[in-house]
Amino acid sequence: MDRAQKQDAIEALKGVFADAGAVVVTHYKGLTVAEMTDLRGKLREQGAKLQVVKNTLVQKALGGSIGEAGDALFKGPVAIAFAADPVSAAKVATQYAKDNDKFSVIGGFMGQQVLDKNSVTALATLPSLDQLRAKIIGLLQAPATKIAGVLQAPAGQLARVVGAYAAKDAA
Repeated sequence: MDRAQKQDAIEALKGVFADAGAVVVTHYKGLTVAEMTDLRGKLREQGAKLQVVKNTLVQKALGGSIGEAGDALFKGPVAIAFAADPVSAAKVATQYAKDNDKFSVIGGFMGQQVLDKNSVTALATLPSLDQLRAKIIGLLQAPATKIAGVLQAPAGQLARVVGAYAAKDAA
């Protein structure tokens, strides 16, 4: 990799870090190509990506912005999982780490905040952005549905009373 390619890779990583809601740092030593492809597919389904990175290029791209604790994450064979949604990459990566002992989550970071393994696991338990949106919409629609039911009930009762009188007069 020549100097120009390294600079392009650093700029690409800067873009990834700027656009990602959260970055999950993982070790993948011992995974086969098929297992990595499977993991990438699962991440892609959730709108996330996995990228194997060179540690020195990542540290140059970060420029010390996450401090020594963040730089300590990038030792050994490292891959990063990232997505615009902070939760989706963490969910898939932690679940895959539970299912496969060759893959492990080391930590991660959100913006300038460094996350340890437990913090990434806690992040993975949160509902995704789409799930939160669905809950909010459900909460907003529930009162409107109840109001419509309350307003409709007296009219229905009145129609039943009129119908009963009509049936009584017909008999």
